[in-house]
Amino acid sequence: MAQAIQRFGGSMEGRIDEHPENGGSNYGDSHLTSRQIEHLQVEEMRRKKEAQLRQYVFFQLRVHLKNGSDLVAMDKNGLSDPYVKFKMGGRLLHKSRTIHRDLNPVWDEVFVVPIEDPFEPIIVKVFDYDWGLQDDFMGSAKIDLTQLELGIAEDVNLALQDVSHTDRPMGEILINLTLWPRSQEDKEQHFQRNSKLAESSKRLKSQIWSSVVTILLVKAKGLPLAEDGNKLNDAHIKFRLGNEKYKSKSSWTERWLEQFDLHLFEDDQQLEISLWNRNTVYGKATIDLSIFERENTHGIWKPFEDCPGEVFLMLTISGTTALETISDLKAFKEDPRELKVMRDRYRWHRCLQNLRDVGHLTVKVFGAQGLAAADIGGKSDPFCVLELGNARLQTQTEYKTLTPTWNKIFTFNVKDITQVLEITVYDEDRDHRVEFLGKLVIPLLRIKNGVKRWYTLKDKNLCSRAKGMSPQILLEMNVVWNEIRAVCRVLQPKEEKLIQQEAKFKRQLFLRNVNRLKEIIMYILDAARYIQSCFEWESPLRSLIAFTLWIVACIYGNLETIPLVILMIILKNWLIRLITGQSDSTSSYDYEYDEDDDDDKEKEEKKSIKERLQAIQEVSQTVQNTIGYLASLGESTKNTFNFSVPELTWLAVVLLIGAIVVLHYIPIRFLLLFWGIMKFSRRILRPNTIPNNELLDFLSRVPDDEEINQFRELPPTAVTETQRANPKKKVKAS
Repeated sequence: MAQAIQRFGGSMEGRIDEHPENGGSNYGDSHLTSRQIEHLQVEEMRRKKEAQLRQYVFFQLRVHLKNGSDLVAMDKNGLSDPYVKFKMGGRLLHKSRTIHRDLNPVWDEVFVVPIEDPFEPIIVKVFDYDWGLQDDFMGSAKIDLTQLELGIAEDVNLALQDVSHTDRPMGEILINLTLWPRSQEDKEQHFQRNSKLAESSKRLKSQIWSSVVTILLVKAKGLPLAEDGNKLNDAHIKFRLGNEKYKSKSSWTERWLEQFDLHLFEDDQQLEISLWNRNTVYGKATIDLSIFERENTHGIWKPFEDCPGEVFLMLTISGTTALETISDLKAFKEDPRELKVMRDRYRWHRCLQNLRDVGHLTVKVFGAQGLAAADIGGKSDPFCVLELGNARLQTQTEYKTLTPTWNKIFTFNVKDITQVLEITVYDEDRDHRVEFLGKLVIPLLRIKNGVKRWYTLKDKNLCSRAKGMSPQILLEMNVVWNEIRAVCRVLQPKEEKLIQQEAKFKRQLFLRNVNRLKEIIMYILDAARYIQSCFEWESPLRSLIAFTLWIVACIYGNLETIPLVILMIILKNWLIRLITGQSDSTSSYDYEYDEDDDDDKEKEEKKSIKERLQAIQEVSQTVQNTIGYLASLGESTKNTFNFSVPELTWLAVVLLIGAIVVLHYIPIRFLLLFWGIMKFSRRILRPNTIPNNELLDFLSRVPDDEEINQFRELPPTAVTETQRANPKKKVKAS
């Protein structure tokens, strides 16, 4: 090291003399500062390390992912479901299993990866698993392989960071690393042994797959018991298709509701399923995907081979890239005879043949334009997903374009004519991750058959345009359905959509829902004020007409009068719609208004905390008072029946007996007639009286639970803890 310092000393002499820190004096070769000597030593060690690493052409890195500590909470329950990804040069090296509901997870996973360039760092990213398409980022770190000693295991604490929140602590993960040097022969043997895996990975990267298999893991039944005789409390399902794998989350309820995609290759169409509990496999099953019809959703109960129990899947094979498939518009030719058979199947005189088969939907997806650029190069890799209920189909992915051309035709069996067709465009990224580009929702009843047109894509909230240059999608749809079967289906329970992402709490969503409820309440109050204005004779002509109609309805009306009134309200709205062209309850929407989640976040950040709290406080106060009033009204009703105030309860008993006698001897129509005359004549005979509701007036006299608790008297002296623990001694002493 001294020779190295002397060797570097002559070459650095001039620079040391002229450095401002040295004040312009010349120290020479033998007057180097300690800091400069330390820097030279570190530089010499780095060069030696680099020269040592360059002696080898291949390395193997053993990684022992141990645990994490103090990770950031991403879920509303204050916990997270973390998993770790190791990447190198954009290539995924390893993805850990997901530890659910834990901020200090223990993975204890060991894997070995080949390393050809030790000077390229390994990127470690931690994510929080969500049911949706996008998991939450929990921080990242880098591993510098040049800092490792060859062949020596070292524990490394990686502090997680987020570039957008540098001051926020994200926790850390503990790993053990061992870097082994290998020879050229070892490198050749390694890649020969993994030639099939390398070839499959290469095919997967270039997307040379025939179809996309969408699997919805719903539930299981009849699963075996654990060794201790109890139910499996950590049951999860593993899937394998070719070299792609997927592991479900753990469940003790035998219900998962997880959806994921796997790529299907022509040479391997065996889907392997295995049931696990902790680290023990209980049963296996295999599904041959070649026997299933493409572009259709299949519900499958698959029993396990090595143990009792079966699992229920909804499986769809779509996104086909082969041109000879029926879903390709270039190879599709409409057959007039098939169209005639299709229409005949849903004619009215065949309505009783199959009540569940309501109709048939055909969707032609031609392409899109104006999509947003999701990739760094200003392009996207878009594909389109179509969903009708629990049926899900998708197109192939078009790479590096903002104007994709899919030219696919899809068919759906319609089980409910009131269903909604959801069309979503995504950008495909590596590791099966997707990015939202736009969405469209079309009710089946609004479809115009045979019309080819452009539809505007909306944002995630379906309220404004999606990002991009006015993104649109070109569609042509045709739906054929039987009216009588549709009517029978509407009167039955609606099909539940299995995958529904739970909405997280958002301040704006909360305010919007409160305003929606407020509008409904105001609509009811306006109707009540309108009726009250008739009683008050604010408009003599209107009150006279209402009074006449009330007398006629009480004298000649029957039970059919109730649906007749509802029918007249519907008829009134229909006439308004016919005359004006729109319903009176339809609110206009500005389609030029463009706002997305990112804009919301920016506006939220501009608002001060005081403004946010004030807005929340105003709405929360309204909700609090409304809930308090309803709770008080319900408790007063309950206390009327349980003799909380005996006098008022006995009064209610007397009134109820009187009501029984009156209703027994006097027809209800005469009672309603008398009530209406009293209401309409009150303003004329007694103009100074206050309008009231007798039932609410009575309940307002009955105290609620809060008031009863306030009425309770306290003893003169406080009860001690000893007296509370020994109430019997207190009684004897007295």
